[in-house]
Amino acid sequence: MAEVRLRKSTHGIKMQKQYMRRSTVSTNIKESELQGINKVNFTSCLDINEPSLNNPVPIFRILNNTGDILNNSKSIIIPENNELVKMYKSMVLLSIMDKILYESQRQGRISFYMTNEGEEATQIGSAAGLHVNDLIYSQYREVGVLLFRGFTPEECMNQCFGNDDDLSKGKQLPLSYGSKNHNFVTISSPLTTQLPQAVGSAYSFKRLKVNRCTIVYFGEGAASEGDAHAAFNFASTLDCPIIFFCRNNGYAISTPTNEQYRGDGIVSRGPGYGIATIRVDGNDILAVYNAIIKAREYVMTNTRPLILEAMTYRRGHHSTSDDSTAYRTEDEIKQWFNFNNPITRLKQLLEKNNLWNDQNEVEYANETKKQLMQSITIASKKNKPNWREMFNDVYHEIPNNLVEQMNSLKDHISKYPDHYPKE
Repeated sequence: MAEVRLRKSTHGIKMQKQYMRRSTVSTNIKESELQGINKVNFTSCLDINEPSLNNPVPIFRILNNTGDILNNSKSIIIPENNELVKMYKSMVLLSIMDKILYESQRQGRISFYMTNEGEEATQIGSAAGLHVNDLIYSQYREVGVLLFRGFTPEECMNQCFGNDDDLSKGKQLPLSYGSKNHNFVTISSPLTTQLPQAVGSAYSFKRLKVNRCTIVYFGEGAASEGDAHAAFNFASTLDCPIIFFCRNNGYAISTPTNEQYRGDGIVSRGPGYGIATIRVDGNDILAVYNAIIKAREYVMTNTRPLILEAMTYRRGHHSTSDDSTAYRTEDEIKQWFNFNNPITRLKQLLEKNNLWNDQNEVEYANETKKQLMQSITIASKKNKPNWREMFNDVYHEIPNNLVEQMNSLKDHISKYPDHYPKE
């Protein structure tokens, strides 16, 4: 509240208003009741809190690198056998599809692509632990989540080719998938914009009192953007049921993590925002699966956000515009492929439990590759969307300036019909 007082000038001529700001905080407070922190702990020792002296947050793991369940694993959930096989097949499908679409870009058939090599467990493990009605905001390296929910490889290829069956009608960069039927918000190319948007959706679920949470995926590089700060702070202060899923894969394009931040990864930011955290081995699909189940239970029960950091490794180039051997060695990449491969780890578990064998591997890989090659051939031959589609789905009603542009383009195509596809 403000109190208004009138003050006379030194010459007795002008009257001036003086506003006195009155605090809304009671002056009758105890010494320990401070506004800026939640809990008070006074000390007579003046010490500097040196971050390097703090213990790092441990990494939750269930499977070791040879596919064995650790002896000290307690209270864990192991999916049913058929679900385990489905999770493995999904990772293999994603891996084969990556290779085909990557080579397609190299052949000039599509304009751009990003592979998921090394990060398959973060995607499939998290997708398996969510509820189907939970809303997903993705960054760009989570197509495995969408595939696990039932989005078909054919639909992925239609999007990458931007053909007439592409749901976005060729308006989006390849990989910018989206599907309302699968509760998967269309990907945006600008980095980190999905984080505050996801918080808004989670806040709406809280207000509506529906049994849904939001999960938003991002890389550790995206966590350096201002939008990440805004999202963390809004989610915490508004008590939103959201899982912040960080894929800490070691590189933000060419920038290694030791040049991105000095703290203990991304989970170390949680306490500063009052957000709970989990750190998990992102190459252990069972650990990711269990972590997501626990994270979802937490955010729904407490109506609070949670940061889940999956420690993994991006084996592929950042994108088809990148050559990662310019900033890391091939030996480093091979090391991760041979000794910390998420697909191999689950395969070894299945084999040890007689759920998979070499014959299954060969048959499934061959059949999957055959189907994918047929799909990409079909997708590449489909017609492009009608040129009018570029004006649709931008505004509810097309404004006059776009109508003028549309008519101008129509006249141009009519004048030079041999240079454009037939309608």
